[in-house]
Amino acid sequence: MPPKTMEPFARKLFKRVLVLEVVGVIGAYMLFHKMNTSRDFRNTMNRRFPSVLEVYYKSNEWAGIHGIRESDQEAWSSKKA
Repeated sequence: MPPKTMEPFARKLFKRVLVLEVVGVIGAYMLFHKMNTSRDFRNTMNRRFPSVLEVYYKSNEWAGIHGIRESDQEAWSSKKA
């Protein structure tokens, strides 16, 4: 009887990891898209997960898109007053 190889297990594991990565990328894109299109959602993220919103602002600034943070702060401060 020949010894069993790890190949079938490795293939299944690889497929699962690949699926998890694809789901993660799709989820990250959906979150970015929602934050990019909705100031109210960014306000919710600011209250609940400020570090995630900071990553959003930084990624836009690195891409050369400036002023989103300032316009959000201005809109949110005028809304409170």
